[in-house]
Amino acid sequence: MDEKRVLITGAAGFLGSHLCDRFVKEGFHVIAMDNLITGDLRNIEHLFKLENFEFYHHDVSKFVHVSGELHYILHFASPASPIDYLKIPIQTLKVGSLGTHNLLGLAKDKNARIIIASTSEVYGDPTVHPQPEEYYGNVNTVGPRGVYDEAKRFQEAITMAYHTFHGLETRIVRIFNTYGPRMRLNDGRVLPAFIGQALRGEDLTIFGDGSQTRSFCYVDDLIEGIYRLLMSDYALPMNIGNPNEISIRDFAEEIVKLTGTTQKIVYKDLPKDDPKQRQPDITKAKQLLGWEPKVSRADGLKITYEYFKSLPHEVLYQRDHKNFDDYMR
Repeated sequence: MDEKRVLITGAAGFLGSHLCDRFVKEGFHVIAMDNLITGDLRNIEHLFKLENFEFYHHDVSKFVHVSGELHYILHFASPASPIDYLKIPIQTLKVGSLGTHNLLGLAKDKNARIIIASTSEVYGDPTVHPQPEEYYGNVNTVGPRGVYDEAKRFQEAITMAYHTFHGLETRIVRIFNTYGPRMRLNDGRVLPAFIGQALRGEDLTIFGDGSQTRSFCYVDDLIEGIYRLLMSDYALPMNIGNPNEISIRDFAEEIVKLTGTTQKIVYKDLPKDDPKQRQPDITKAKQLLGWEPKVSRADGLKITYEYFKSLPHEVLYQRDHKNFDDYMR
């Protein structure tokens, strides 16, 4: 059988780089694309020597051209943490709208199947718990998180429009909190924030009273779910995440125990529109994909903590992403 070719956008990011690994392992020719605003080439440098891997430094908000056949597209290009999308709100909206439009057009031209990375943030601060795919969400369109939430909601809408109007083979994965090696230590998300503070000997900061909940999925489990969804025939949005819910307060205590830090837990005001609950209903993933998470939070956290401990000192204390200032100039 001829080698299948796949385009992965956001390829130098946390999830994108793990997807590159998976598709290389599966025998695909991987075309990786990233503009490196938040991605890091160190995440994929181990793949550069391979004949079935190539990288293009490109912003998918601009016209995207790929020569030759293309069988699959995975659109994972987007800032995904509050620190990022609050700093670069316009770029966040553009990659979700213009970037998605460009890639859907490419998929149509190449007759390729495309999967779009959506997010649990489309549910906003939910009034339904746990969140099933049929829940429409509770989102503040003009709040500080609106640039990310609405970019993803539009992304879903235009993807379904291409599916229904053009008959394009599309898939939509709604990703819940995910963690593991290659996360950026200082990207503002709760897990790397806690571990980074512990490693630097700082107090662990909880925003709000800590009663808000999250559900953390280890990256290997998530990648498996994404792969199965892409290869399925299901076109509607699907939740992929771990339904094992925990309060932020209890999670902070887990990190204290894991790291052995003697620092205390401190509390600050909850940011505007921060969701109070996050727990995926994964009934569809279980029934249609035969998928559910396998890695326990205890095991996943051990691996992730060892990864963060291995990072160079300058990365541990780096507050802003290395490419951000260059990009803004």
